[in-house]
Amino acid sequence: MEKQGKDIIVTSWAEVQSALFDHSWNDNIKRFRSSYAYRGSWSKQYDLSTSLTRLGSRYHELEPHILRNFKKYAHSNAAPGNSLWNWLAVAQHHGLPTRLLDWTYSPYVALHFATQNLSSYNEDGAIWCVDYVKANEFLPTTLKSAIREEGSNVFTPDMLQPVCSSLKELAQLQAEEFVVFLEPPSLDARIVHQYALFSLMSTAQANMSAWLERHPELYFRVIIPAELKWEIRDKLDQANITERVLFPGLQGLSQWLKRHYTHE
Repeated sequence: MEKQGKDIIVTSWAEVQSALFDHSWNDNIKRFRSSYAYRGSWSKQYDLSTSLTRLGSRYHELEPHILRNFKKYAHSNAAPGNSLWNWLAVAQHHGLPTRLLDWTYSPYVALHFATQNLSSYNEDGAIWCVDYVKANEFLPTTLKSAIREEGSNVFTPDMLQPVCSSLKELAQLQAEEFVVFLEPPSLDARIVHQYALFSLMSTAQANMSAWLERHPELYFRVIIPAELKWEIRDKLDQANITERVLFPGLQGLSQWLKRHYTHE
């Protein structure tokens, strides 16, 4: 195992376990309870840009229009109430471009997403690991007070709505950029099985990768070499971390079987 800046380069399954779990001891409660969220990427070249940014140079201007029209046309097929944060979670879950990023509490689920794309097995993958508890130290006072009063480490839509009800209000809470970790409602089995949570920056133009570079104490990356991907993939399958489990339904089942019967 080699460390290069914020990157930990692993060379074996054992080193993967060490890199992803060695930081999980919580001395306050004397238990192995990680304060990190994980995001798997099939290419280490990818940063933490959102799907919203891929709409073009004016993406930040388009964000309110996309959300307004999603709420208008999706109303008969969704029931998230009046909370913008519930609507954002539903929109992200169904593929609408948003400023949200998908994360998981599970290192193994992150490993799944780093190794699910067989066509990328010639590229090194990466697991982004971010300390969401320490990230709360950079929240504006209003949000910091709300989360402490609740005794939580992440927000839910119900917690966030009373203290901040819009994206415009979020940006106005403080001048310095910050990140909010948001636990979505259990929209379906996929959210539950993937042990999912979201992050969102205080403005649409803020880039989480750039923000983390300014706060390097909050994160590290585990680099998965291309030559290690098949071993990790096979061992995840044996541990039942598969599309069949993470994407319940016929589509997930079909994806799992297709990959299971694919050979190098």
